[in-house]
Amino acid sequence: MLPISVFIIAKNEADRIPVAIRSVREWVDEVIVIDSGSEDDTVAVSEALGARVMSNAWRGYGPQKLFGEALCRQDWILNIDADEEVSPGLRTEIEALFEHGLADDMTGYRLPILPLYPFQQSGHRWTVTNFPIRLYRKSRAGFSDSTVHDSVQVRGGEVGKLRGMLIHRSFRSLSHHFEKINSYTSAQAIDTVSRKGAPSALVLVLTPPLAFLKSFLVRREFVNGVNGVVISYMYAIQRFMKVAKARELARLKALGQDR
Repeated sequence: MLPISVFIIAKNEADRIPVAIRSVREWVDEVIVIDSGSEDDTVAVSEALGARVMSNAWRGYGPQKLFGEALCRQDWILNIDADEEVSPGLRTEIEALFEHGLADDMTGYRLPILPLYPFQQSGHRWTVTNFPIRLYRKSRAGFSDSTVHDSVQVRGGEVGKLRGMLIHRSFRSLSHHFEKINSYTSAQAIDTVSRKGAPSALVLVLTPPLAFLKSFLVRREFVNGVNGVVISYMYAIQRFMKVAKARELARLKALGQDR
């Protein structure tokens, strides 16, 4: 077992969290699940798979992950989500780091996140554009307290970058994606208005086509063919809803109707 604590935040993830737990439980010191009021068998399933489960009311992404960090007994922490899986290649790479002492002087590592939809049998490395810090020392780094953005803030030391993939199956279906878009963009809109005010009409008009091109070309979803087209349209919808909701919220605030 490596001197690593893994923590996972979850709510109603009984169908997906087994993959996440099984991908790490055989080689890390502990697996902790922070449940925020699941109404399914998330707690029972997690405990049956050997995880320690703690309950904590949801106050946002950052606060929930800070709560998880505080529970970890190891200095090295690996944070994964309930819909993610450490690939065999990533496991091998992390094991080699600790076996050969390569992580001794490091603060943390960025991990490539490979997104996969249910209609995709496999993903392509070219589509990986997100490299968040997920493996880190809590003595030198930790999550911010933002309720919307969950990112690790480094307080000192060097951060490396690994090649092994953290597989992310964020959506159970396209319908589930729409549900998450509706929920997440509402929180994003509140954050946007509080920081920047109302988006302009030009931003509203240009966001969807530019977002599609960003996904299809810049993020190289074109390598996934028709699947890449679908994914890029979904990305454009998500970006549009964030801007549209922010504009609506700002207008309602101006009219005193934001209650």
